[in-house]
Amino acid sequence: MAARPRTLPAAAAPVIVGAALAAHAHTFQPLPALAALLGALLIQIGANFANDAFDYLKGADTQDRLGPTRVTQAGLLTPQQVFTGMWAVFGLAALVGLYLIYMGGWPILLIGVFSILAGIAYTGGPFPLGYNGLGEVFVFIFFGLAAVCGTYYVQAGEVTPLAWWAAVPMGLIATAIIVVNNLRDVETDRAAGKRTLAVRWGPRGAQIEYALLLLAAYLAPIGLWLSGLAPLGVLLTLISAPRAVTLTRTVFTIKGRPLNAALGGTGQLELLFGLLLAVGLLIS
Repeated sequence: MAARPRTLPAAAAPVIVGAALAAHAHTFQPLPALAALLGALLIQIGANFANDAFDYLKGADTQDRLGPTRVTQAGLLTPQQVFTGMWAVFGLAALVGLYLIYMGGWPILLIGVFSILAGIAYTGGPFPLGYNGLGEVFVFIFFGLAAVCGTYYVQAGEVTPLAWWAAVPMGLIATAIIVVNNLRDVETDRAAGKRTLAVRWGPRGAQIEYALLLLAAYLAPIGLWLSGLAPLGVLLTLISAPRAVTLTRTVFTIKGRPLNAALGGTGQLELLFGLLLAVGLLIS
């Protein structure tokens, strides 16, 4: 429950895209790609553990919580038990990272170290990112740019303009997941002193942010194709656009606990978008 399996598509989707980019460039290597996927999943789980315990200790998770059950707040595990699990999972991620560093060198070391530190700093430390309106920036960088480009780099030994730009829509949709989460929790976060962008801008601002993120994500592959950076196949992502429209309509019309469905749906959208982008690259 603490690992939150439903959040893992956000970690898997950009790695799938990075592997497809490598295959498109004829540089695909299965073992580094699988190691990148495993490492990304472990870091996501470790960050989930950290978030579970730190939010409870900081008073953000209370009995009024609207989201899925948090094991620390519910008393199913103690904070110390959750932190022990966090370090164990991050340790496993570091072991996987040793192989990736062997394949990709110091850039992969930097990505791994900063990913783990950011996973902890999202809700922990003296300046938690998620409590100071920087959650979206963190997610865009690590679930978009770092995940896609890092996966590509560990196979190809370089990062091409196509890899950089293909990472953008993945980061945008991952960021939209956080926006829904913060929109749902805007009242409890405000009471706990958690200054997310949803708290700063209000519910309407968060709704507009969500819509703009998804709009930009779907414009990105069109721009890639028109610029000549990507093949026509990347437009397969547009097949998922109706789902994005439905989710946006939902985000604008409901609030509170029912937004959990939109939260899960946005995670599924990212995976679908990533798979379609990957297929578009592969068939081209």
